[in-house]
Amino acid sequence: MTSSSQRLSEERSPEAPAGLTRFNTSAEGDALAALHEVCASSAWGGKLLAQRPYATTEALLLASDAAMAELTAEDLAEAMAGHPPIGRPKPGDPTSSREQSGMAGASEALKAEMLELNLAYQEKFGHVFLICATGRTGEQMRDAVRERIDHSPEEEREIVRTELGRINRIRLTRLVEEESAA
Repeated sequence: MTSSSQRLSEERSPEAPAGLTRFNTSAEGDALAALHEVCASSAWGGKLLAQRPYATTEALLLASDAAMAELTAEDLAEAMAGHPPIGRPKPGDPTSSREQSGMAGASEALKAEMLELNLAYQEKFGHVFLICATGRTGEQMRDAVRERIDHSPEEEREIVRTELGRINRIRLTRLVEEESAA
């Protein structure tokens, strides 16, 4: 019979952050709630949950990439529903505010243009414009939506999948790093 301290040491390799260990050993409901904060796709979260424990953060990120590649159009729509439009982060949500900080100092003209572009994009594709906004300026995000609005729905779905994968990697990394500090 394995003691819980032995199980913890087996699940935590020397390079695994404490937050990853906590994620690996947390109750299923708690781990699923944490994953839902990263990505609103229940299929994605279920796949990551089923593969616990993860030996390293990189193993978790690779599992995320694999799960993302398998998402259906419906799964992607569910994931996108968890993201606010660029330039309008969810009130009281530090994650979306931090990720969209490139729009925080944007001019009123740029914010108005982004709103128009967001609405046109949403009308064409039926979902919010999704981009990994971390580290991007408002102008870069505007230029991206201008370029992407001319894509076919199929092309755009694959770009969204890639962008969502980038967002998930950043959020998962933050999850295990912030959990380490908790």
